[in-house]
Amino acid sequence: MWTNEPLRTVFDTNVVVSALLFSGGSVAWIRDAWAGGSVVPVVSRDTLQELVRVLAYPKFRLNPDDREELLGDYVPYTQLTETPEQHDTPRCRDPHDQIFVDVAVSARADALVSGDRHLHELGPFLNTPVWSPAELREEWHRRYGR
Repeated sequence: MWTNEPLRTVFDTNVVVSALLFSGGSVAWIRDAWAGGSVVPVVSRDTLQELVRVLAYPKFRLNPDDREELLGDYVPYTQLTETPEQHDTPRCRDPHDQIFVDVAVSARADALVSGDRHLHELGPFLNTPVWSPAELREEWHRRYGR
């Protein structure tokens, strides 16, 4: 079934980093999906700051120009949302993952995509489904027939 509506999706940082850095990886297709407009990453200032911080990890061996180029392949395709100071969202066991839950709920995203089990445990308590990257791909294929 074809739909022109993009999937408004909150990605945890690990998914974004994997899509940006590993062109042969299992989530590399997501980069093409957001560049093509069928997936719109929904972000907040906090999630973008987290991405900038993670891209600076020494293990990735990225110089400032590399990091800026990678951010240029992501940020222009994102939709920025504000999260309220007081969050009525369920609390994640890993406080570092809470920012993704808050964004997904505040923005009424179509999905929160993560491989993190702490986030998947919250799925039944959210109005936003929590999908693995593979589940996102299934939904993407269903919607776009690609």
